[in-house]
Amino acid sequence: MFNIHSEEIPYQANSELLFDCLRDLPEAIWLDSCKPRSLQGRYDIISACPKSLIETKGKQCIITIDGVTTKYDINPFDIAKQLLNEIQPIEVIPNAPFTSGLVGYFGYDLDRPVESISSNNTSATKLPDMRLGLYLWSIVVDHELRKTTVYFHSSCEKSLIEQIHNRLKNTVGNQHKISDFTLENHFESTISKDRYKQDIGKIKDYIAEGDCYQVNYAQHLSAPYKGDLWQAYLSLRKANPAPYSAYWQWGNQAVLSLSPERFIQAKCENGNIQAQTKPIKGTALRGKSVEEDQENAIQLLNSDKDRAENLMIVDLLRNDLGKTCIAGSIKVPKLFDLESFPNVHHLVSTVTGILKPDCSSLDLLKGCFPGGSITGAPKKRSMEIIDELEPIQRSIYCGSIGYICASNQMDTNIAIRTVLAENGELHCWGGGGIVADSDANSEFEESMNKIRLILNTLEATLD
Repeated sequence: MFNIHSEEIPYQANSELLFDCLRDLPEAIWLDSCKPRSLQGRYDIISACPKSLIETKGKQCIITIDGVTTKYDINPFDIAKQLLNEIQPIEVIPNAPFTSGLVGYFGYDLDRPVESISSNNTSATKLPDMRLGLYLWSIVVDHELRKTTVYFHSSCEKSLIEQIHNRLKNTVGNQHKISDFTLENHFESTISKDRYKQDIGKIKDYIAEGDCYQVNYAQHLSAPYKGDLWQAYLSLRKANPAPYSAYWQWGNQAVLSLSPERFIQAKCENGNIQAQTKPIKGTALRGKSVEEDQENAIQLLNSDKDRAENLMIVDLLRNDLGKTCIAGSIKVPKLFDLESFPNVHHLVSTVTGILKPDCSSLDLLKGCFPGGSITGAPKKRSMEIIDELEPIQRSIYCGSIGYICASNQMDTNIAIRTVLAENGELHCWGGGGIVADSDANSEFEESMNKIRLILNTLEATLD
């Protein structure tokens, strides 16, 4: 068994300064709870300088170790598992969700080879379908216990340990100058509102014909920018704090995620691995007054349409968890729970299960991927309809960002409210679940309401 060394450093309620002193290191990544502004979330996880990096495009995986790349034709989830095996086993440390392991993203389009869903649609970016770093150290900020701990895997190189120690000795002195960020034009949608309404009509026709029960449909928007994406992310996390946020920049590419939704968590408890997923289905705009806000929340809680949408996805996820969880262990402890965010109220359910002893957290993720809340029911047919109607591939949007620890613990988001950056262009998507009684105009407004704070925050920088 590999050992994990830990040392405590001073706690700060806002991890912004902590990440800032490390963000120029190679592949620096921050899984951000958006504390202290976010009402949910507990941990921040920060790391940099991975031992190796996996990138996939289509059926090809590229692993880079010390600048040397090797190509493989293998399922991305399987190659990730092989890489994680190199640093296992390690002990499970209480209140340490991640000490070392894989951090990064699994893009929505990653599952095409698995589900045999081909696409001729345009790709908005050249971002890999999956991008993961194998990190041998981490900083974990526990906002519940108000503790910050640095963890080092026993195979982490001494030179890297010393480098991290030197950076953390003086976080203020190691802060980096923030450059300005400006959007150069308003966000523009790839499709018109008329096209959007036509597509909703086609989805309702498919539902009426019995092809599916629900389809998540999204529209893509883009805008040119210049300047520092770090500045953009700081503005976004202030305006729209969300518990499953993330920031990762490499070269001229970056992911800025302000996700409110957990996809899959795997947590070691009493000798078992407890799986949890928290699908969001059902959205209402926040009110302009306390009275209006409460009324909107009550209407959402009592909405038959939204409750039916949520229940369909809960059933789908119960089935997905059943692929890797012990029969009879799957429960729904919370159904139609209300969670509120700066821009919207959401209906959120919680589904849990106990992982089979011969399954890993990556098996769990693979069995549930991509998330049912952003595909529809049944999943494969919904994905085929999405591919038919959406002209732009989703890339990381509606995929998943998070960590898989070498201890087999895992937490991942659904990559909604997520902005992708590449070559001076920003890309964003807004979507929602379409069912038989959906109204196209209402669905269009809801899809925009979900990302309006993000768009407004970025567009406020226009010259």
